[in-house]
Amino acid sequence: MNIHEYQAKGLLSKYGVAVPKGRVAFTPDEAEEIAKNLFGSNSVCVVKAQIHAGGRGKSGGVKLTRSHQEARQYAEGMLGKKLVTHQTGPDGKEVKKVLIEEGCQIARELYLGMVVDRAAQRVVVMASSEGGVEIEEIAAKSPEKILKEYVDPAVGLIPFQSRKLAFGLGIDKSLVNKAVKFMSGLYQAFVDSDASMAEINPLVITKGGDILALDAKMGFDDNGLFRHKEVHDMRDLDEEDTKEIEASRHSLNYVALDGNIGCMVNGAGLAMATMDIIKLYGGMPANFLDVGGGANKEQVTAAFKILMSDAKVKAVLINIFGGIMRCDIIAEGVIAAVKEVGMKIPLVVRLQGTNVDLGRKILGESGLNIITAERMDDAGEKVVRAAG
Repeated sequence: MNIHEYQAKGLLSKYGVAVPKGRVAFTPDEAEEIAKNLFGSNSVCVVKAQIHAGGRGKSGGVKLTRSHQEARQYAEGMLGKKLVTHQTGPDGKEVKKVLIEEGCQIARELYLGMVVDRAAQRVVVMASSEGGVEIEEIAAKSPEKILKEYVDPAVGLIPFQSRKLAFGLGIDKSLVNKAVKFMSGLYQAFVDSDASMAEINPLVITKGGDILALDAKMGFDDNGLFRHKEVHDMRDLDEEDTKEIEASRHSLNYVALDGNIGCMVNGAGLAMATMDIIKLYGGMPANFLDVGGGANKEQVTAAFKILMSDAKVKAVLINIFGGIMRCDIIAEGVIAAVKEVGMKIPLVVRLQGTNVDLGRKILGESGLNIITAERMDDAGEKVVRAAG
């Protein structure tokens, strides 16, 4: 789960991470009032569109203002409009709120981020002197500029590691202690909230010698949200795909993609292999949909409805290996869903594993127009051909 910039800054400030003063506005009137009351009529402030996507500044979603009238004008130009960035795709995202924030005199822009490194089984702190630039771009063009420190979970981020990063970034020694405090607070917030990602880009050093999170992004492990009601309550459903929201209500793992072949699979590994086989035969998957190893008939029916609700889908591939998940349960769920929502596009089904013969018999006696396959390559080839 991701949260907005203003929410991330509110969370981080509780851990001593320095952030600019600011408040969120939902209307142009609120934006003007915040700019007027918080900073005075002559202060510089920034109006920032609040959407779950990067690249806002390059797309007109971040505006520097020098009066509360300008703050209102820019807020009016953003609210209710679609903002298109390289992360939103061509459809963009509607801006429903803006952050009005105090301006600052920037001396340097840096990058600081934290993610869970699955291979190392540790949190890795990444820092770069190239703030304000996408970290992927830095990694591709100048990987030597990315500094990394792996954190031992038994002791946490120790001051030595933070000082090492600070000196590596060329931070003046008079500001190193501030940098250590900033990194320690960010790490503690990361761990305490079961975060999966935290990114401060840019991390700025002001001309007055302050170290601030000028922007902040945080993402959280959904599996840990039951421990963090305050984080769970920050979820903004307007920022999420409606199909992904519906999937989460049924404990299904769904991610929308750009193709036209719907996929329903049990197990993440099989789902990845299924998408690979579709690509191998020249097709494009429309989604990642993992019903899990213990799905019931109702979940399978819900999963099928989600697939059918995507107007881009021209064919569906169901690829199930029955271990805990029985093939007859899948067959019953598919039949129930098809009868309920109708089936106007080709459906390819591959079943293997527990109760596979019974599952195939149920499908065969259903009277539905289903294309069957026994092998992965056969299923991939048939569904790509069916999708045209």
